[in-house]
Amino acid sequence: MGLTSKKVLLLAVLLAVALFVLTIWLWPRLSKGNWRAVLGRVGLLLATQLSLFASIGLFANNSFGFYASWADLFGQEQQPGVVTNYESGPAGTKLKMLGTERVSVPGGSRAEVGGRIDKVLVRGAKSKITSPAFVYLPPQYFQPKYAKKKFPASVVLTGYPGTAEALYKKLHFPQTQHDLLREKKMQPTVLVMMRPTVAPPRDTECVDIPNGPQTETFFTKDLRANLSEHYRIGEKAKSWGIIGDSTGGYCALKMTMRHPNDFSTAVALSGAYKAPIDPTTGDLFGGSKKLERENDLMWRQKHLPAPPVSLLVTSSKHGEENYKDTLRFIEQTKSPSRISSIILDSGGHNFNTWRREIPAALEWLGGRLSV
Repeated sequence: MGLTSKKVLLLAVLLAVALFVLTIWLWPRLSKGNWRAVLGRVGLLLATQLSLFASIGLFANNSFGFYASWADLFGQEQQPGVVTNYESGPAGTKLKMLGTERVSVPGGSRAEVGGRIDKVLVRGAKSKITSPAFVYLPPQYFQPKYAKKKFPASVVLTGYPGTAEALYKKLHFPQTQHDLLREKKMQPTVLVMMRPTVAPPRDTECVDIPNGPQTETFFTKDLRANLSEHYRIGEKAKSWGIIGDSTGGYCALKMTMRHPNDFSTAVALSGAYKAPIDPTTGDLFGGSKKLERENDLMWRQKHLPAPPVSLLVTSSKHGEENYKDTLRFIEQTKSPSRISSIILDSGGHNFNTWRREIPAALEWLGGRLSV
């Protein structure tokens, strides 16, 4: 049974309840002062506490999608067949289809009504990184009227560690776009849903790490080129945007500001403005202060020419740590960059807050991409 299985959660809850009842029932028998009774009380309390923490942890993980599997939880995340299957494919293959999923909207069983989610494997010729992606193709992609039309696209990134599936199962990006299309508030856009952790378990913060994973090259060069070749997606920067939450938000801003010839538009939901250095990231910059400064977005605003891009940042007056930095980032933005914001009165660094922001953010994003 998988980590996110409802059966696992149910068993954990039942075990916690059973241990609680057992503790109440056995407590009078263990009330003596001998060492066996003391050890019995300690054992029962410890087992009950652990079962309660396990139940709460499983519930939180199912709600927020922190980890997708047991291997992911213990830092041994593996994507079945990612390297072996791809390398055994035909020469020149850059994108491998792994399967398709329907979108959970009315009429979603028909692609021309609900669109379709393709699970693909992307191999980076320049970065040498191979990573899965979930590509949402809107209903118009399959309609005869649009048969020869190219579409704009947006990369959609999770936070760290995050799971790509959470982007459509929990944050409902395809479903939200489907509603916006029905209300004629957004143009049909291909959504490329991924986690920024393309070299698991390391948190690369979308940096080209010296002598390490070339994550920035993967997203700005390889991913765009491979998908534009396989799908009817525009190749130019004006056709490409990025939206992400938390770490994905920092990646969206950073890659758009650093690569305006690849991406024209970025949305950061509760994003930071510089990369952290901690045990999950390791040394991102190889000791280079120059590279570290160039990945600090506040430093870029002060010392480098502003790129001609559109940026949207979000925060909350109460409940989010990035609020003051977000106001500072907005104030420092210079032309020709264009800045917009969504500031909530109250919110947190969580899925519920981002679900409140995604409809307006997608509408804003879709209005700035073109083919």
